[in-house]
Amino acid sequence: MAVDHVPEHPRRAVDGDVERDVERDVETVFRMEAPRVIAGVARIVRDVGIAEELAQDALVAALEQWPRSGVPDNLGAWLMATAKHRAIDLVRRRELYARKLAEVGRDLEAAPPHLDEIPDLVEDPDAIDDDLLRLVFTACHPVLSAEARVALTLRLLGGLTTAEIARAVLAPEPTVAQRVVRAKRTLAARNVPFEVPYGPDREARLGSVLDVIYLIFNEGYAATAGDDHVRPGLCEDALRLARQLASLMPKEAEVHGLAALLELQASRTAARVGAGGEPVLLKDQNRGRWNRLLIRRGFAALARAEEVARGPRGPYVLQAAIAACHAHARSYDDTDWSRIAALYALLAARSPSPVVELNRAVAVSMADGPEAALALVDALTAEPALRAYHLLPSVRGDLLFRLGRLREARAEFERAAALTRNERERGFLLGRVGECGG
Repeated sequence: MAVDHVPEHPRRAVDGDVERDVERDVETVFRMEAPRVIAGVARIVRDVGIAEELAQDALVAALEQWPRSGVPDNLGAWLMATAKHRAIDLVRRRELYARKLAEVGRDLEAAPPHLDEIPDLVEDPDAIDDDLLRLVFTACHPVLSAEARVALTLRLLGGLTTAEIARAVLAPEPTVAQRVVRAKRTLAARNVPFEVPYGPDREARLGSVLDVIYLIFNEGYAATAGDDHVRPGLCEDALRLARQLASLMPKEAEVHGLAALLELQASRTAARVGAGGEPVLLKDQNRGRWNRLLIRRGFAALARAEEVARGPRGPYVLQAAIAACHAHARSYDDTDWSRIAALYALLAARSPSPVVELNRAVAVSMADGPEAALALVDALTAEPALRAYHLLPSVRGDLLFRLGRLREARAEFERAAALTRNERERGFLLGRVGECGG
């Protein structure tokens, strides 16, 4: 695409000495804006693989132009407009348009749009959200395996790197990379439409959609890598998607359960990080900093989930009920740990996983003491999925510390610090090493 397609915006001057800082800023902004850019472009080209490539092209253009011409005031809008102009260039090419028609075999209404049907480049926030919802349902199409759906959605919507996805899903990096590449190829080869499905098709994809929205939120809530303990932008995107999904599917208890869970978890975000960016444990958080509006929204969503539930509570409703226990407690000591442990037991029976068992062990340690919980954690040490999971030795170290077994606790905290790729988390764990003495 020619450079003159890029819209002019008021710019901030960039000195040649700070070119490296500009490049870092570009990459940071792209990471935050990539999901919206990919979703907006996919609405035009109807191919998530091509949309991701065009978004990357916009990043390259920014890296080339911004150090010379200055940084636009609205960085996200610049990236979106640049990527969309490149998408329009693709649609204009008659050969590609004809090939798409032949491959898809659909009528003109369902084919890639004519130029006069292409959405306005001036963005409407609601339209952006709609595009994100379309993107998540497309990435969770049943033609893909469950593992591929999760990996692709975390890549496209979460903006996660292959390494971060691998950490989030507890899988090797090469395996995750292959899943992403094959998923994009499959969607293109099978001509999967870029849309929010209806009826049985929507229900078939719902479980995967809920899972990936939750994983995106978790990566924002406790980043697996990087310098920041939290990434609020990812939390906000996940929360917005969950709210939209609840509006779209008002009779689905698990949808409301996920929305409730995210509202309640997000309410604690401001209190989870100290003045220097360091993590703050739940017991040390200033509950006055918890967002009461989000807590009320979470309680309301949980009430709706229980109202429309047609059977036993699902995993997201149960997790929301656990989060609600924390939100109801005026202080850490007032927390109903026995109820939380019981809810985790129900969750483990409904949706068993080693991570759920680890969380249940933490609740048991508070309800029944660290000795009872240590037996549960020791049973998880042979779990292959938790071999590189830093929270396993972190939890075990805390239990040993509370039991006065400081030398063993120190070794566990050291191992946890070596496993994490988040700098803030590593600093916190090394602090725990120091608490254990020499």
